Amino acid sequence: MHTRDKSQVRTRNPVKESSSAGNRGEFMERSRSKRGPSQPEGASPNSRKKEKQPAETPWNPQASLMPHSTAPLASRVSFPPLASALPQSLQPTPLRELSADAQEKAILEDLLYVFMGFEGQYIHYRSYDPSQEKDRLTGPAFQLPPGMDPTLKELTQSTLKIATHYSALESFVEVQSRAEYGAVSHALCATIRKLLKEYLVLVAQLEHELLNNPSFTLHVLHLHLMPTSQCLAQLYTLGQELLRRNGLLDQDLDESLDDFDDVDNILEQLKEGGELVPGAMSSKRICKGGNVLRLLTEQLTTFSGDPTTKALLERLLRDASRPYMTMLNEWLHHGGIKDPHGEFLVKEQKWIKREKLEEDYTDEYWEKRYTIRENEVPPQLESVKDKVLLAGKYLNVVRECGGVDVSKAVKDVPKTLDDPRFLENVNAAYTYANASLLNLLLTKNSLTTRFRSLKHYFFLDRSDFFSYFLELGASELRKPAKNVNESKLQSLLDLVLRQPGSIAAQDPFKEDVKVRMNKVGLTKWLMQVVSVSGIDQDNPEAAIEKYQAPTSQSGEDDKDILGFDALELDYSVPFPLSLVISRKTVLRYQLIFRHILSLRHIETMLVTSWLDQSKVIAWRHKSSDRRLEMWKRRAWNLRSKMLVFVQQLLYFCTAEVVEPNWQNLMDRVNGTDADGSEVTVNGTKQVNRTVDELMQDHVDFLDTCLKECMLTQAKLLKIHHRLMTCCTMFSSWATSSLARALASADPDLAGNKAAGSDGRGYDPSRIDKLEETLRRCEEHFNRHLRILMDSLNYYAATESVVLLKLAHALSAISKED
Repeated sequence: MHTRDKSQVRTRNPVKESSSAGNRGEFMERSRSKRGPSQPEGASPNSRKKEKQPAETPWNPQASLMPHSTAPLASRVSFPPLASALPQSLQPTPLRELSADAQEKAILEDLLYVFMGFEGQYIHYRSYDPSQEKDRLTGPAFQLPPGMDPTLKELTQSTLKIATHYSALESFVEVQSRAEYGAVSHALCATIRKLLKEYLVLVAQLEHELLNNPSFTLHVLHLHLMPTSQCLAQLYTLGQELLRRNGLLDQDLDESLDDFDDVDNILEQLKEGGELVPGAMSSKRICKGGNVLRLLTEQLTTFSGDPTTKALLERLLRDASRPYMTMLNEWLHHGGIKDPHGEFLVKEQKWIKREKLEEDYTDEYWEKRYTIRENEVPPQLESVKDKVLLAGKYLNVVRECGGVDVSKAVKDVPKTLDDPRFLENVNAAYTYANASLLNLLLTKNSLTTRFRSLKHYFFLDRSDFFSYFLELGASELRKPAKNVNESKLQSLLDLVLRQPGSIAAQDPFKEDVKVRMNKVGLTKWLMQVVSVSGIDQDNPEAAIEKYQAPTSQSGEDDKDILGFDALELDYSVPFPLSLVISRKTVLRYQLIFRHILSLRHIETMLVTSWLDQSKVIAWRHKSSDRRLEMWKRRAWNLRSKMLVFVQQLLYFCTAEVVEPNWQNLMDRVNGTDADGSEVTVNGTKQVNRTVDELMQDHVDFLDTCLKECMLTQAKLLKIHHRLMTCCTMFSSWATSSLARALASADPDLAGNKAAGSDGRGYDPSRIDKLEETLRRCEEHFNRHLRILMDSLNYYAATESVVLLKLAHALSAISKED
């Protein structure tokens, strides 16, 4: 309504409006006489008369709007003209022509304008261009006019620094209020703006003193400004350092600052259709967020002996930390990140989603979705940064499962970094988040039941169901892996798992077990793993994670592997259990499963050959040829040694490696100390356990099993593979063509087709061939068994002492007959 009335008045009084427009030039002159260089008071009428003369072009400075800036509180008014552009007719009376008192009065009037960043009648800029951002941020340097009284010059020179600092700080506030510098810088600028407002109030009070107090002198002005001068000097120093770190004053950037994400993450985020947050992709590195707080803290430490400066910096740090603490409390108590400017110490990779857990072999969701910006951690959070990260990660998982009420406001928490409850808040939030996620995993999602289920399927614990499955699927599994029908095997597995009376029938998670056929043999896969980067002794985890795609590395040696060698199980786990039973842990389960399965399969083959030898006439008949009977005894002995070897190896892997380590894992998961006592605090178990420790315990358990099962040492893998190959070839030879060859070599059974002979009669050369073949098998097996024993003793002394048990168990069969 008020605006409408004014417009109506304007339309009804055109004369007044035109007269106002006509006097605009005179108004600009008067304005300039107060804000910039003009003539002394006594010379003003003459200048107006001269200006009205048509012979001289009048000086008519114009104000205009500057282009829009992203800083919302930046000035939009153009800079006033410089004194160098002032016509000669408007120049004031030279100072040398004035008395000392008149000089002091003129300088005092000038200083009041200079203190606000303008040029005075006598005090002008020295090589300063207000249109250049760098000049504005550095602040104008002022020069004194010639002919000034020496007694006034020194005091005036010392007070001019205040004007430089004020002008620079005003520009600093405008620049640092831009969006890309973050909320912490905005809060810092808001506080500096309040201090500058207090400074302007002081200037107004000084003007009042000048106009009403005849005894007001330059010395009195200097005394009034001394406390404020120190404050502005500290603010100026702080601002210049922050601008240097932002690269606004020079190119000497602090290389420790790392604002933008690496190129790979940015490209991956764009590929996934993600949006880049402001400041995440910048052409320069920006000091913001935690780095600003770090700078303030360093300054506070440096000037802790100066009470005035200390109080100022404490105020700046307290106010600047408020938006940071808001983000910190949201992360600690809700598990969410509200960081539009990318300045919080925790960085979120939004393109990594939990749906990727199903094919993620490196735990990207848990390890990389939330990470710490190592170079942007405030000193106050340095000691608890890991707790801050974990507290938010834990709560984030609980929140995604509906366990956190994000609409509930966070109350009674510290709002600034100097709050004495600051560390207590972090520790309490971490304890609560850890307990919440542990409860979610262990109670609501039955983590221990999942572990038992994994043990049944992958470690073949009480595996009567799996033996039945192998019998049913034997005809399919004998085929080459590429010809195996996975759907048929899956149907057989489902049938077996639902068999009444089996351990799997009562398992609530049997639907999560799937059959897969790996196109790469276990030994070749493991050899490729341990040779990735030479990590085959101390850190199998790194190598296994680096070599994530074994199925893509199939070579000529793996084209003809059988279904038994390629069979593996897969296990799907819902979120949030997939954080603990992740793809990288399921991969380890699969490796151990394939190892145990291969031992089971070879054991079955050797037992089958023994059954054949017990039934076939050629084996049962006591030949008149003593040489042939000795050969049979050697063959029986070799088969027996192989069977004992495989059974001892299988027993060692299950009873001496997997079972004890699994019991240790269960003790740790259930919160039990090594002495068997439960860890309880206030009646609640596991409060001293963290989810990350639980996850690491699980991975350590699997890595220990891999190491002690001899699956991470290249030398042991090669020896084991040769021994297994020898056993496989011998059992295949003993159950297929050996019966016919044996019957043909026996003079009593030669020509007897019922005994298995080929009907071509007795062939004395057959026994020579049989002896040669058996000798090669014996030498191969015995030689590599001795190498295995030596290797076991070596690695038992250097790495895993548990290997001594296997060495002792195999010592009986390693001796020569």
